[in-house]
Amino acid sequence: MAINRSWWLGGAAVAIIAAPLVIPGLGGDFKGSDDIGTDAITASPGFHRWVHPIWEPPSDEVESLLFALQAAIGAGVIGYVIGRRHAARRRDDDVSGR
Repeated sequence: MAINRSWWLGGAAVAIIAAPLVIPGLGGDFKGSDDIGTDAITASPGFHRWVHPIWEPPSDEVESLLFALQAAIGAGVIGYVIGRRHAARRRDDDVSGR
């Protein structure tokens, strides 16, 4: 029974991933809310930036890489802190249990 359910779940995951690639009309540009909001603001008349960035990445790929690197470092720090706290708690429990 569990093997049958695994096949159904795997098939559903493949279908969800493949649907935008196969169904006509869904293959447009995949813009996020940040991009859509930025485009709407910059298209308004009389818009001018108050602050300019110090450095802009040369391409969208580099920007995505830096974002993923930032997320990975943050996840590593959180995992390290949780691991240290868990180890300290186990160490305290071992000492008090003797």
